[in-house]
Amino acid sequence: MTTTAEAHDSIRAVQWQGGHLRLLDQRLLPGEERWVDCRDAAQVTEAIRDLAVRGAPAIGIAAAWGVAMAAQQGMALEPVLATLRAARPTAVNLMWALDRMKRRLAAGADADALLREAQAIQDEDLAANRRMGELGAGLIAPGSGVLTHCNTGSLATAGYGTALGVIRAGVAAGRIARVYAGETRPWQQGARLTMWELVRDGIPAQLIADSAAAHLMRSGAVQWVVVGADRIAANGDVANKIGTYQLAIAAKYHGVKFMVVAPSSTVDMATGSGEEIEIELRDPAELLGTAGRRTVVEGAQAWNPVFDVTPAELIDAIVTERGVIERPNGMAMQAMFGR
Repeated sequence: MTTTAEAHDSIRAVQWQGGHLRLLDQRLLPGEERWVDCRDAAQVTEAIRDLAVRGAPAIGIAAAWGVAMAAQQGMALEPVLATLRAARPTAVNLMWALDRMKRRLAAGADADALLREAQAIQDEDLAANRRMGELGAGLIAPGSGVLTHCNTGSLATAGYGTALGVIRAGVAAGRIARVYAGETRPWQQGARLTMWELVRDGIPAQLIADSAAAHLMRSGAVQWVVVGADRIAANGDVANKIGTYQLAIAAKYHGVKFMVVAPSSTVDMATGSGEEIEIELRDPAELLGTAGRRTVVEGAQAWNPVFDVTPAELIDAIVTERGVIERPNGMAMQAMFGR
């Protein structure tokens, strides 16, 4: 018998096929469900860089499989590690996964051991997501409305999701009554990906324009903003998809609580604060058009940062598989994640 929770968890976008890596191409959703088969580390690097696979945990998982494939093929692994590391600079999960593979390699792991390590990284992420879903949903009062930003679901992880995992768990437990997703320009991950996941898994939700978020909060329809993270600094500052910072400001003004959900691999205690986080700038052309068609007058220029930093003082809770930090600060982060 399928439980409510299982019904809301049907997507696995990163799949090891016993010799190559298969990725659900997120650039084409929701219009087309096409899989990308990566048969070497160079193709994995390309998929990460070009956003065929995206979401901090999923990027790390894909990179781990890329290293494992390179080992199976007898390639020199140091250049492979360096190339994969350079594919996306902001998401710490990519660096974390590659460092974990590198440590196994330094300890004498052979190609089969590296395959097992990549599988462990993927399995542990799914288990962490289920735990975070339970912990995060427990913070939300029954009957609440939530707003999420970007995509933090099965497409962005091994499965279930981080912030979207909390929403899945909260809906299944009857705690979340209303779900809203911001469109998330310019790549529209909320509109294209989050809404696709929610509809596919039978979770009623409404899409809003990014610019409607403050108005929605003022209406009283949402009690929590629930987002993921690409890097969490030692003081509790959070780098996430561009637009997160302004949501946190609006939430604070309107008395709406703000939750960040991410695995412990996203925590970077070597980065003191958000000021030290490199913010990725992408091609301005991404902002000047939609779906490859230019919508802005020729000659216009654009600035296209794809992440921003939300200060810890605007965050009510950081949820990881290790536990919940309420009102995060450097002392609380050190207590949970200090080495």
